[in-house]
Amino acid sequence: MARKTAPFAPFEFMIAWRYLRARRAEGGVSVMTWISLIGITLGVAALIITLAVRSGFRAEFVDTILGANAHVTLYSAPTEVVEGSGVYTRIMRDFEARSERISQIPGVTDAAPLVKGQVMVSFGDQSNVGEVFGISKSDLEEIPRIAHPEESLGSLDGFGPGIAVGSGLARELGINVGDKIRMISPNGAKTAFGTSPRVNAYEVGYIFTAGRYDIDRTRIYMPFAEAQSYFNREGGADEIDITVTDPENVDNWTPQLLEAGGKGSMLWSWRDSSGSFLRALDIEDNVMFVILSVLVLIAAMNITSGLIMLVKNKGRDIGILRTMGLTEGAIMRVFFLCGAFTGILGTLAGLIVGVVFSLNIDHIMGFVNYLNGGSVWDASIRGIYELPAKLELGDVLKAVGLSLGLSFIVTIFPARRAARLNPVEALRYE
Repeated sequence: MARKTAPFAPFEFMIAWRYLRARRAEGGVSVMTWISLIGITLGVAALIITLAVRSGFRAEFVDTILGANAHVTLYSAPTEVVEGSGVYTRIMRDFEARSERISQIPGVTDAAPLVKGQVMVSFGDQSNVGEVFGISKSDLEEIPRIAHPEESLGSLDGFGPGIAVGSGLARELGINVGDKIRMISPNGAKTAFGTSPRVNAYEVGYIFTAGRYDIDRTRIYMPFAEAQSYFNREGGADEIDITVTDPENVDNWTPQLLEAGGKGSMLWSWRDSSGSFLRALDIEDNVMFVILSVLVLIAAMNITSGLIMLVKNKGRDIGILRTMGLTEGAIMRVFFLCGAFTGILGTLAGLIVGVVFSLNIDHIMGFVNYLNGGSVWDASIRGIYELPAKLELGDVLKAVGLSLGLSFIVTIFPARRAARLNPVEALRYE
């Protein structure tokens, strides 16, 4: 009578490991084992790398948004300039009082009145379009990606006497700190003959690199009082840019901001402007995870093929082991361990490859750029200048857990088949 042994006894591990090291006559089993191992390694590595890149891209994208833009912008609803005139304006005349009330809300770190306008910028024979932000120096110092950019020329001390310009715009115009650029606004001085364009020259005192292509290529910061005069906003502001301590939950401040802003106030948060893109990223993340999970499943299915071949080759051994007293459970565990060993080794190898690749993504992209003779990462399309990668523990655990789970599941069928093999039939022709 077969004597039951403790599950996963040492001899079961010994037999399973012996079967994995197939002899030359059983080379087919060995080949299938290596194919399974390599497939799982590549699948897990691809899954970890993809999740790391997607996490890094989202984190960098959000950081550039929050680091160079307002978390919430407060506008004023259109109001009549003179009652019954039919002429409406959004200019806020009481912006100082509104900013003061907003600044007193707990969790609000800054409330900056702003004047905005679009201009044509020229220097020498070069010209481009720029988006001007009129802001005070103290408020500009509260914008992380502008006050503490990745790269800069000059310093914020040059803001006031001069203006601040994005590095992309400066590069396209060929300007440097100390150069004077001309700015042309179509909404200039109002005369009896109509509105004439306003042309002013300003010295560049500071050049910044915020890390976003669209910001660096178009944005110009001008002192608030000068912007009021230049854009005919004397005594008024276009909006109030607000930053909060927890921008991820910016909607929590909506009731208080509307109350402090007063009648006719309207809000536009960073989630309103970028929410659809972030939702698209989330959907893409889920789709990529499903696709790569299928690849891991296909690689894991090779374990089933290898085990079926192994069971067929070891039919005589199974019969002998059963006659020696091994139970069906012991036989099943032996072949389960054969598949589990392959899954575990492949997962560990994939984990190492994926983590190393993700941590060295900059060097790898540099090498790819070198092979292609130019940039393979177009900042004008993707918004940021480089391919980021951010390893998240949760993403790594998902990839590892998925691989191990699939590897263990696909071994059950061939292992049960081996356990149910009749020892009499296995030894009949031996």
